[in-house]
Amino acid sequence: MGAAAAVVARARRNVVSHFLSCNAVSADSAVGFTPRRAIERRMLDRYVRAGVIVPVAKGGYYIDVPTYDSHNGQRRQRIGLTLAALALVGGAVVALVS
Repeated sequence: MGAAAAVVARARRNVVSHFLSCNAVSADSAVGFTPRRAIERRMLDRYVRAGVIVPVAKGGYYIDVPTYDSHNGQRRQRIGLTLAALALVGGAVVALVS
């Protein structure tokens, strides 16, 4: 599972860094993106559905930075809540076994 999470995280970074390094932060500065791997294609599609990456009529994309920040914050919050729940369950198991 750890390796899969690392692959997804790398794809997420590759997609976002492409647009940020090209300064593609508005429709006027939109750029093309050709995924190198299938996971990058899926990550691009996921970001487009979430409104983080915005397609433009001329065929390029740009990153909506405020939406990305919000999306990333929500993702981190979900991860934090999941880890907290796992810690509580782990603590309950230890308490029951002891």
